[in-house]
Amino acid sequence: MHPGGPAWAKRDLGAWSIPKGEYHPEEDALAAARREFAEELGAPPPDGETHDLGEVRQKSGKLVRAWALEGDFDASAITSNTFPFQWPPRSGKWIQIPEVDRAQWFGLEPAREKINPAQVALLERLEHESA
Repeated sequence: MHPGGPAWAKRDLGAWSIPKGEYHPEEDALAAARREFAEELGAPPPDGETHDLGEVRQKSGKLVRAWALEGDFDASAITSNTFPFQWPPRSGKWIQIPEVDRAQWFGLEPAREKINPAQVALLERLEHESA
């Protein structure tokens, strides 16, 4: 998924991400991942057996835990949630932007270039698990 809003509009390589969000320590991490998927993409994840890909820490310090599953999902039909965003920066003007402006399926090689660099490790784990 590609983040929405004017700050990300011209960014591509290294800008894409898996659906992610924060969750409380008492909340089940997989349940939170399913919730975030639905919020960011507008539909629940497909049913299926999940494969835990573990955690990675992004440059921002955010810890991301991911799961993979095989299923059908129409990436062209997403409807993301929105949030208030100050634009231009420090202007005092607030606009509503989608958390995700588009989603797309990629093969592993193009995905390595598109995804947040810290999340490449998740792709490598997926590739290793699939081999």
